[in-house]
Amino acid sequence: MTKKQEQTASFMVRFNQRIFEENGEPKVQWRGKISHVQDGDEQRFSDFNDALTFMQEKLGVLTEEATKHQTTEEQESIIDKSLSMWKTIKNVGPKVLRDTLKDPKRQFTHLQDEIQDKISTIGDEISEKVQIDQWRNASRSDFNTIQNQIESLSSQIKGLSSKIDSLKKK
Repeated sequence: MTKKQEQTASFMVRFNQRIFEENGEPKVQWRGKISHVQDGDEQRFSDFNDALTFMQEKLGVLTEEATKHQTTEEQESIIDKSLSMWKTIKNVGPKVLRDTLKDPKRQFTHLQDEIQDKISTIGDEISEKVQIDQWRNASRSDFNTIQNQIESLSSQIKGLSSKIDSLKKK
């Protein structure tokens, strides 16, 4: 089996809205602060791209540390793949944020629908019948790993379902 490494990076983002008048015109300014939970570093921003850059830098450091024993080429490839998601978010994130601030209810409904679709998809995949013959050749270690992953997914699905239910009530 391939060696598996898992790392966690958590970020907390806070936004503050300031409404003021300038030259008789109402103005709105959004500012934020992003914190990296694991090391406590934080950065203030008024442009959301700065928050995304902060996250990319922290994730890049984690990936570099995890791949320090790899060759330079392997390391560069892994880092590029690791951060490809953030390139997409950096391009799409500001629009999603603007849309959310303009119409939070619509964006919330959209997000809720996406989460529900993911839960349904994962539920369908998990509920598919697995033939026992496929499991007989697996080692005990493989079997335990698969069983733990199924339990973890099941727990995550229950958590997401609870969150959706509580959000529906609001």
